[in-house]
Amino acid sequence: MKPIRILCLVIIFISNNLMAQNIPVDRPNIVWIMLEDWGLDLGCYGTKGIETPVTDQLATEGMRYTNAFCTSPVCSTSRSAMITGFHQNYIGAEQHRTAKEDRKSLPYGIKPMPLLLQEAGYFTALMLYNKTDANFKGDLGFMGKDWKEREKGQPFFAQITLGGTHRQWNRDAKNPIDPNDIELPPYYVDTPFARRDWANGLEQMQICDREIGDILKRLDKEGLSENTLVFLIGDNGRCHIRGKQFLYDPGLQVPLIIKWPGKVAPNQVIEDMVQTIDITATILEVAGAKPKHPLQGKNLFEEASKNREYIFAARDRMGGTHDAMRTIRSKKYKLIHNLMPERAWLQYSGYKEDMYPMLAEMNVMYMEGKLNKDQAKFFAPNKPEFELYDIEKDPYELNNLAYDLHYGDIKDKLLAELYNWREQIKDKGVSQDFREGGLSSKYPTRTLEEWKERYETWKPWVFREPKSKEKHPFVKKDY
Repeated sequence: MKPIRILCLVIIFISNNLMAQNIPVDRPNIVWIMLEDWGLDLGCYGTKGIETPVTDQLATEGMRYTNAFCTSPVCSTSRSAMITGFHQNYIGAEQHRTAKEDRKSLPYGIKPMPLLLQEAGYFTALMLYNKTDANFKGDLGFMGKDWKEREKGQPFFAQITLGGTHRQWNRDAKNPIDPNDIELPPYYVDTPFARRDWANGLEQMQICDREIGDILKRLDKEGLSENTLVFLIGDNGRCHIRGKQFLYDPGLQVPLIIKWPGKVAPNQVIEDMVQTIDITATILEVAGAKPKHPLQGKNLFEEASKNREYIFAARDRMGGTHDAMRTIRSKKYKLIHNLMPERAWLQYSGYKEDMYPMLAEMNVMYMEGKLNKDQAKFFAPNKPEFELYDIEKDPYELNNLAYDLHYGDIKDKLLAELYNWREQIKDKGVSQDFREGGLSSKYPTRTLEEWKERYETWKPWVFREPKSKEKHPFVKKDY
């Protein structure tokens, strides 16, 4: 038999075998760029003071989602959900940074996404910042540290985490930001210290924007851009007071930008409410990987992900800090159920107290009676069981309507839907041992003098020059 005929038969056999498995013959490479602890503070989302030309250009080349939310406002629980396609409570991964000896295997025959992709013929790489943060045990399915390790012609999946936006934050010597050019949310004090801290975070994102540019340039240089599906997201919301660790929009809302040349039309702005586990479902579908257990996310390229009425999220233990919250959000309303209302929002957390300079300044001002009504709310010694917000009228989530009789029907409907979702994800809620455990819930966590001392210690770090060698005053480990 002639060599050309043999080659044709081999190609036909491979193609038929792939089609029989419902696996696309021409599958794209997939690059998932993940920003640590970053919300919508980008130029393309209208943030003042920041310049992110690479990300802004990426958004014009594909789809930019304005209502994308993670399932939990902290890295390990959010990432556990994303790497599987299931809400973290459903797979027993809801407690942040579960100790290794307490981690359990995934239930119901669920496999992590990279392992499913590997089984479908993809090379899977975990690149740059080597972080997975899964709250369960077992093989995640990553095969290498760079897509260059793959076999010739093999499609690849690369998860690339940019760790810079995780606190501490570096100053941007190339393009420093004037604090007068930024805009602070109204629940923060408007002081030179707060403005500089906020601007420092934006400068770090500018550095990450250039790193994103390096990734995209490499794809171009290697001739991979035209057949590569690119996702850009944050793993959870912004690391500021009232952001990360909490169920307000700044803790849950993340950027979501998708580029796929020839498949995704440019200049799309999508207002549909979506969740980060939808990205998992999308990737597996595009790659032709078939999970045995039905995913809880939806393929973003199919109608099932559009016109979603609600998104849901949960917060449980954060390190040694015990608390539990659940939320349901429509485009207009959000209901938060605080399962442990007896505890302060700002009960002791080593992460927040060692990483958030603004927390020290605002604690001093709170204890001196210098915060206004909206700024002081979050510093209360306990919280209401329910919070209901009209997101359209009150985007900063400051006016709690949960105890307004005019909104009783809305609250009841949302609470019923929330309870139904909690049943679906097998939510265990709060045990008595959990309620009584954890670090001290005493509030305030420090005396006024102690907070003043901490505030003064922060100042050289916050106001450091872009090329300063000033050391972070508190951090001793990666939170």
